[in-house]
Amino acid sequence: MASLSSSAISNHSLSPNAFVPKKICFFSNQCRSLLLPHRSPICRMGFVSELERKKTSKTNIFASVTDTSVGTSPEKVQLPKGDSWSVHKFGGTCVGSSERINNVAKIILSDESERKFVVVSAMSKVTDMMYDLILKAQSRDKTYLAALDAVLVKHRSTAVDLLDGNELGNFLSALNQDISNLKAMLRAIYIAGHATESFTDFVVGHGELWSAQLLAAVVRKNGVDCKWMDTREVLIVNPTGSDQVDPDFEKSEKRLEKWYSRNPSKTIIATGFIASTPQDIPTTLKRDGSDFSAAIMGALFKAGQVTIWTDVDGVYSADPRKVSEAVILKTLSYQEAWEMSYFGANVLHPRTIIPVMRYDIPIIIRNVFNLSAPGTKICRSSATEDEVDQSLESFVRGFATIDNLALVNVEGTGMAGVPGTASAIFSAVKDVGANVIMISQASSEHSVCFAVPEKEVKAVSKALQSRFREALNAGRLSQVQVIPNCSILAAVGQRMASTPGVSATLFNALAKANINVRAIAQGCSEYNITVVLKREDCIRALRAVHSRFYLSRTTIAMGIVGPGLIGATLLDQLRDQAATLKEEFNIDLRVMGITGSRTMLLSETGVDLSRWRELQQEKGERADMEKFVQHVHGNHFIPNTVLVDCTADSVIASHYYGWLRKGIHVVTPNKKANSGPLDQYLKLRALQRQSYTHYFYEATVGAGLPIINTLQGLLETGDKILRIEGIFSGTLSYIFNNLVGSRTFSEVVAEAKQAGFTEPDPRDDLSGTDVCRKVIILARESGLKLELSDIPVESLVPEPLKDSASAEEFMQKLPQFDNDLAKKRQIAEDAGEVLRYVGVVDVVNQKGVVKLQAYKNDHPFAQLSGADNIIAFTTTRYKDQPLIVRGPGAGAEVTAGGVFSDILRLASYLGAPS
Repeated sequence: MASLSSSAISNHSLSPNAFVPKKICFFSNQCRSLLLPHRSPICRMGFVSELERKKTSKTNIFASVTDTSVGTSPEKVQLPKGDSWSVHKFGGTCVGSSERINNVAKIILSDESERKFVVVSAMSKVTDMMYDLILKAQSRDKTYLAALDAVLVKHRSTAVDLLDGNELGNFLSALNQDISNLKAMLRAIYIAGHATESFTDFVVGHGELWSAQLLAAVVRKNGVDCKWMDTREVLIVNPTGSDQVDPDFEKSEKRLEKWYSRNPSKTIIATGFIASTPQDIPTTLKRDGSDFSAAIMGALFKAGQVTIWTDVDGVYSADPRKVSEAVILKTLSYQEAWEMSYFGANVLHPRTIIPVMRYDIPIIIRNVFNLSAPGTKICRSSATEDEVDQSLESFVRGFATIDNLALVNVEGTGMAGVPGTASAIFSAVKDVGANVIMISQASSEHSVCFAVPEKEVKAVSKALQSRFREALNAGRLSQVQVIPNCSILAAVGQRMASTPGVSATLFNALAKANINVRAIAQGCSEYNITVVLKREDCIRALRAVHSRFYLSRTTIAMGIVGPGLIGATLLDQLRDQAATLKEEFNIDLRVMGITGSRTMLLSETGVDLSRWRELQQEKGERADMEKFVQHVHGNHFIPNTVLVDCTADSVIASHYYGWLRKGIHVVTPNKKANSGPLDQYLKLRALQRQSYTHYFYEATVGAGLPIINTLQGLLETGDKILRIEGIFSGTLSYIFNNLVGSRTFSEVVAEAKQAGFTEPDPRDDLSGTDVCRKVIILARESGLKLELSDIPVESLVPEPLKDSASAEEFMQKLPQFDNDLAKKRQIAEDAGEVLRYVGVVDVVNQKGVVKLQAYKNDHPFAQLSGADNIIAFTTTRYKDQPLIVRGPGAGAEVTAGGVFSDILRLASYLGAPS
């Protein structure tokens, strides 16, 4: 027989005569603190209403408290403690509607534990609604009455859906009485224009009272004996000066035993969030305090476990809204959960861990909407668990972030070795009530920096300037610097500091994502490494470090510039290989945009490469390079960005420096940047070397052949390049390989053009300019500072035909000049040689040349066929017999393959398995 009158909400003793005056005393104390003396009739009116309610409901009160007739002394029941109790806590979203309350009741009924103690929050949004009532009333906004009616309607309609008969009548009667009392109290607040903290706590706690009564009634409706507990009768807390409360376990335990002796039951539904002070004044455990309530009650019962029911499957390794690859953690130690809570992870109220740690009570985080998910278990870490997996990932369990911070840096030579400086700094910070999130000080003592919420930084800066005005004027302190727009990223895990390589891996991941770290802190507790970053870099940094430690797919946002022959072939190769890269190599290449000279296609999640051509037609928009780059690079969910330039455009190449400075990697077969003006090339390479942004251009020289990579490997291992000589043009290789017998030069050129081996205008190939660009690229890679104009080029375009109006006219007139090349060819054949069009880098003499050269028939260059390229490296190691690289050096397939290879090399640099 549980009473649902609102009098059961308040603290009660064992006699009605004792109960009512105690209640009058509470209200009169509050009114005296709230109202001026001449307003006391308002208070008295409220108390008359309260007294009348007590007189009419005291029989019901006794029925609920003792379950005996008035005057009968109940037999004291001993409170059982230990593993027979399981504690559950259901948050506001879990009890947000009548359907959800029914679901919660089913979970409680299905729990096979011998005894169950259930803590509930107010229905979803109700706590906010109650705070809004206070705000409206003290602002003298009469709409508080309508807002209170909305609260009434919400709970009344929920009760009608859930209950019937006496249970419904009792609840509605109590609800109406509570609403009537709240109207009187809010009226008093409205008149005073002010609400004390006690009044506010009393008002907002009603949401928990109503949800607990509703759930208890639903459980009883299913035939299970169930009592509901107003935890203000049991839980005693001492408010502290930092908007927190400390539980008084000794007093609370005595009150719990007393409460249970009057209300013995194997199923108890209790209010979360609310408690009482030692003076029996209602208070709260502050925002999100229901988790704390459950942990305290679990400790008082010495329960077997505490289950926190929420709307997520467990504790994630990172915020899944920011990191789509975040995973559910099966277990966490108490300390790890504590750290993640402090750093803003949506895990638990930060103080929830403390009570259960005393008795090694595990906490389980579970999803009320997905009962099949096992959730996350938070418990004491055991040595055997740590020994299961000794990889770095086992020591870094999760990542959390805090935004909207500012970094304050106090520095000066006068700080070094001066006792009390840090004390003075943080005393000034304390005086303005600011919360210091993180502190970092170098061992030189030259500076102290710390992070505070951005909304508090002005007051902090002003206080420090005032406190150290004399030291600043005297030069002992150089500055009090404020760095706004910062965020904190924390990596959390036990024993990180004692595990070699964790910090290096973390900072390496940040560096590779081009993230600059402003400050670092790592305590000897070994539970977290904290870094301060620019706010705009925070999500990208979170994705980068999470990807590295959790071996999630190395995700790269790609922008393809130039979907022509090579670009289109690359896109098709990416399409065909995408699934294999994801499944076998953990590489996720997402093409976020494709742009040509006129049209671009953008995607938020990645272009469907199986139909990119159709999508370009259907959803393409006017090309805008600035917008294109911003779109591809601006996606904070992907830490790495690469732009792939498949054009031969010098204007596009001029953007590389700016892209690299923004942290965008560049991959290209475009020769214009590396063979352009020397000063621009040197500037580009200097930037590449001093940053973690990568610039790959293997396909600029030998299409898919490893020419650049081989050259760089030789230099990096200490070899010295003496000479590089090669046939670098697939077109000219084809022409001279097929210039045999009675065939003429013009005939073979026409055949090459027909086969698609030449540019639309063959003069672009025959001029030797393309070979010259490749020679200058290799010369610069070898350390020579040469311009294009420094390389003499023997052109195969007859002088009279250089100015032909069109390619067609050139091809028509070319046969007239066949005799010139025929003579050179005959001279070579008479000497047992063949003609080859080559480029030469003479490193020793610091020069280069592009020319038609005769080679003996047994020379490697004379053995080519088709459109193959061949390059010979003569070095100090390979002096007697040059190192030769040979293979197809032209064609869209092999060139696109070379670009693809560079993209995969980039993925390897960024953390993918290599």
